[in-house]
Amino acid sequence: MDAETIVKNMYENDAFSQWLGISVDAISPGYCRLSMKVKDSMLNGFGLAHGGITYSLADSALAFASNSRGRHAVSVETSINHLEKLKSGDAVFAEATEVSLRNTIGLYRVEIKSNSKLV
Repeated sequence: MDAETIVKNMYENDAFSQWLGISVDAISPGYCRLSMKVKDSMLNGFGLAHGGITYSLADSALAFASNSRGRHAVSVETSINHLEKLKSGDAVFAEATEVSLRNTIGLYRVEIKSNSKLV
């Protein structure tokens, strides 16, 4: 199966990514680009996007990129840095890129951007 078919099948069974309104913009082996729009229901008590929203977008991009070669993959360790605030209506993009792939472990970098700025 090619990367697009693999990710299409994953997305069709991924109720959470669908609920977030995530769109798959580009996919190739070891690479994924997603987008979504921040909704009012995603805001925290300060009226800003909850950090879990950007983390979830990053996690979905990681999942699709790391599984795009047809090997079942799950994350072992992840971390995130929040650099900018997001508000309702902001368009957000995640780009996951394979840095290294070995027999049993892969390393991926995921960047989250809005208006061409890292967030």
